[in-house]
Amino acid sequence: MKKSMIISTVALMSAALSMSAFAQATATQNVTLAVNTVYKIATSGNPGPLTITDGTAGVDALSSVSDNSTAYSITQNFGNTVKITAHMDAALSAGYTLSLNLASTKGSSTGTVDISNATSGSAVDVVTNIQRGADAGQAIGYTFSATASAGTLASTTKTVTLTLTN
Repeated sequence: MKKSMIISTVALMSAALSMSAFAQATATQNVTLAVNTVYKIATSGNPGPLTITDGTAGVDALSSVSDNSTAYSITQNFGNTVKITAHMDAALSAGYTLSLNLASTKGSSTGTVDISNATSGSAVDVVTNIQRGADAGQAIGYTFSATASAGTLASTTKTVTLTLTN
């Protein structure tokens, strides 16, 4: 009888252990997900001074100067295509020309664009048809030119605004 009691006790303990090994509890949660509109544009800094110091005798157009040392990056998830526009805080006087060229791997660069008279109410397109996603480290090129008949121009700072828009 002792043997059968021991065997019964071992069998009961074994069954209890197996049942607790299979016991489990669960909980559930609802997680709400969303992605808001992301429109970001940034530049790597400011170009160096654009100072005209030379020209050719007998030619009214002075030697232009350029700077390609800066870059821009964008990220957008809003529209199928967006664009970048450019304008300055104030137009340049006649005889002075500031041109801008933005490279792009996600859109279509409009090439070198004169922004001399582009102000906030008359911004010009510089990159169009930009697809969703990101475009990083794209070159910005500035070219400044002047005519001799325009005269000298004291050092002045212009603010160029690049706007990512649909």
